[in-house]
Amino acid sequence: MAPQQPHRSLLHPLRPLPLALAVVALGGVLASCSSNRGDQLRLGAGIALTGNGGLLGQDARTGLDLARQQFAAKQPGLELQLEDTGSDEAGATVAFRRLINAKPVAIVGPSFSQQGFAVMPMADRAGIPVIGVSTTAEGIPQIGRFVARVASPVTVIAPRSLAKAVQLNPGIRRVAVFFAQDDVFCTSETQIFQKAIRAKGLELVAVQRTSVSDTDFQIPITNVLRSRPQLVVISALVSDGGNLVRQLRELGYTGPIVAGNGLNTPNIYPVCQRHCDGLMITQAYNPSLNNASNRSLLAAFRKGRPADAVPPQVTAQAFTAYQVVHEALASLKTTLPQGTSLPSLPLGELRQRLLKTMLAGTYQTPLGELRFSPEGEVLQRDFSVARVSMAADGRSGRFVLLP
Repeated sequence: MAPQQPHRSLLHPLRPLPLALAVVALGGVLASCSSNRGDQLRLGAGIALTGNGGLLGQDARTGLDLARQQFAAKQPGLELQLEDTGSDEAGATVAFRRLINAKPVAIVGPSFSQQGFAVMPMADRAGIPVIGVSTTAEGIPQIGRFVARVASPVTVIAPRSLAKAVQLNPGIRRVAVFFAQDDVFCTSETQIFQKAIRAKGLELVAVQRTSVSDTDFQIPITNVLRSRPQLVVISALVSDGGNLVRQLRELGYTGPIVAGNGLNTPNIYPVCQRHCDGLMITQAYNPSLNNASNRSLLAAFRKGRPADAVPPQVTAQAFTAYQVVHEALASLKTTLPQGTSLPSLPLGELRQRLLKTMLAGTYQTPLGELRFSPEGEVLQRDFSVARVSMAADGRSGRFVLLP
């Protein structure tokens, strides 16, 4: 998306950051560190803590912090340096320059595909493994040899929610699409949605361009509703997408709505409120998954929260990215001669060996079993589709997995 001021209209303000993280967001200093100093290494993270993507970035920050706590007592020790990328390419560029200059063993982030295309080449040129958490647009792993991601691509994700909507509403024939034209992920995702719509023999009655900075959608919605859609598909981010959903309902649309990955967070609840109810979104994370990693994530996430609270998908993805780096480093450590520490290796060699080890591994994560292709594309087996169910207060809700 184009550089812009943070957009807060109709949103709850960002939650106050813990002191260490607040300092990082402003100054880019060390966010948190392991108490285990045996093989201390630095892991960089660049995520959106401010701007119109800051709500999604909060989810990632939570996942990274929970993972840091989970692995704090295990070797190798990792210092986590967290930088705020903002929600545009300019902010991501500044953050990644700071991270690269800090000489990390790897970098997690950024939050958005548009940022990824701008800054992942910087990490690749520096020979630093960079792992995308929520960068799902086509072409991310192909940026360079050191680029990977734990977020499954939009080509895998998007068609599933559309198929579920048609399965639940077999009379659907007419489909309208909205997409944010100034965000590279949204433009990539809508192409996949539109291709899937045509492949199912459905009629695409309207394709409406919007902007991530839009707040008033009355004119485009009115124009689209004249085409009498039976299904609406949205590719947008939290703020603009949530407002679009709310205004669609307020202007009388009562049919099903399928949303893309940009709205896949509980942070939409304060935006579309009761009108979020019924929204269908594909999930790469299933909180009922019964493996050790997901049980650990759930237990940590529920401290101070309701006993049935579940992490957002991006929280699970950020936790997974940290886990993958840590486990790959631990595996690499076992290949070194006795008495040799990871920090004793030349940094360039350590990064290259980490990349090779990481891509060769198999990981039991909150997202299920993950592997990587040789070019860094995540290979994930399990997906679900969820429908948002809002509480009576219209301010809180949950993602209910559909059978």
